[in-house]
Amino acid sequence: MKKQTLLILAAVLVLNACLPSAVTVPAVPTALPAQPLATQTPFQPATATTTSSPPTATFTPRPAVDRVLIISVDGLRPDAISLAPMPSLLALMEAGSYSLTAQTTYPSATLPSHTSMLTGMCPDKHGVDWNDYIPENGFANGPSLFDIAHQAGLKTVMVVSKKKLRQITIEESTDIFAFVNDRDSVVAERAAPIIKDDFGVMFIHLFLVDILGHEYGWLSPDYLIGAFRADEVIGMILATLDEAGLRQGTLIIITADHGGHETSHGSRSPEDMTIPWIITGAGLTSQELTRPISTVDTAATAAWALNLPIPAEWDGSPVKEIFGEKSPERTELPCK
Repeated sequence: MKKQTLLILAAVLVLNACLPSAVTVPAVPTALPAQPLATQTPFQPATATTTSSPPTATFTPRPAVDRVLIISVDGLRPDAISLAPMPSLLALMEAGSYSLTAQTTYPSATLPSHTSMLTGMCPDKHGVDWNDYIPENGFANGPSLFDIAHQAGLKTVMVVSKKKLRQITIEESTDIFAFVNDRDSVVAERAAPIIKDDFGVMFIHLFLVDILGHEYGWLSPDYLIGAFRADEVIGMILATLDEAGLRQGTLIIITADHGGHETSHGSRSPEDMTIPWIITGAGLTSQELTRPISTVDTAATAAWALNLPIPAEWDGSPVKEIFGEKSPERTELPCK
């Protein structure tokens, strides 16, 4: 047994002597040769223990709009806002979006222009080419903002200081129509309880600025005093919204039907055709709008904000950039 053990030890010593003193590991090639497609290892889907959540898209939802309030200051030129001045409008411009180069439709007169504003159509479609209260002429052609809002079950209201504005839309389209032949402040007082009772779409018309323009001239001291007073009335209307707890969720558009020069308007001159267009509330972005804005965009923007269908007949398009979305490209205005 001892002899057998000695033989095993001797064999081990001989084997060790034959091995190299160090083993050299072959280097890994910098690029592996491409395997034939048939021999490549097929993709193995992750098992239940190794799955990862897919990436999620992040977006900012459009703020909810419960109601739309449109205020028209008859005959207000954009340059009067800073000249008067009109601090309520200046504050709304800072908080919301605005254009001081928006355009009305021709003829730049009260009834045809307001009809385009609230029907979203150019005069050749809505057919209102008169500027007086002429009941036998009937109403504007096509669906108005009030038509589609009323059909959707929204409460529709018009509080105006010129009776001829009744002919913008049929009587059945408005739940409340109030003609107030008085000062702008009285118009606001008449509108206050209606606002507090809530609404879906409401239009308020203030006429004093236009009256003073015809009497004393556009941008005259008396005209600018009228603009300042109209701004105070707008402040009253906004205060009523606040008191009723309705400011949040209300989209507010403040605009005009036309401007004016000397003691007149109605022409294609820039002084007559250029109007302010200010929109604020309901989480809007603060910006000066750069694309061309037409008064027919007012109805389209209000309808879009309320998720109402926009009639195919309308010429206006929603100003979607107020909510940070992309609006359709526009190189020229829809109404000639």
